[in-house]
Amino acid sequence: MSQLTIYADNDASKALVSTSNADDIAKQLAKVNVRFEQWQANADINEHTTHEQIISAYKNDIDRLKTENGYQTVDVISLAKGNLGASELRKKFLFEHTHSEDEVRFFVKGQGLFCLHLGNKVYQVLCQQGDLISVPELTPHWFDMGSDPEFTAIRLFNNTEGWVAKSTDSSIAEQFPLLD
Repeated sequence: MSQLTIYADNDASKALVSTSNADDIAKQLAKVNVRFEQWQANADINEHTTHEQIISAYKNDIDRLKTENGYQTVDVISLAKGNLGASELRKKFLFEHTHSEDEVRFFVKGQGLFCLHLGNKVYQVLCQQGDLISVPELTPHWFDMGSDPEFTAIRLFNNTEGWVAKSTDSSIAEQFPLLD
């Protein structure tokens, strides 16, 4: 189940807001210019579905976002449970950073925890199957995929370089709960 938890950025011990209602999540995030949506596939998706078939199953929503926001590149990333490189890959995202473009992820399968540092608050958004999140460019954030991740996600990019992170040199990510 999707979950939004909001904390003061100086106190990870007490949630200011906690909700698993998708409409409430979308409304709370819209207040800080973060898009949250839930999508439905127009075709069955299973473990044998190719990346091209996944993109095709969500074509209408992908095309809508491309038209609205000018995204140029779409791909699918998958990580299976038991991946020997998962620990190193997890570390790659567990520091506060920004991007020069929106970070747009749609979870076809599995889950991930986006942590956004906005003003004096930290918004932790647990995205699960069917959830789309769009983190605006230059928004300080970090991402946790968990210790034994399993997910498939569609990514949309404005530039052809894809994912490029710039560290904020803050240690805030170490102060807040992880996915597990």
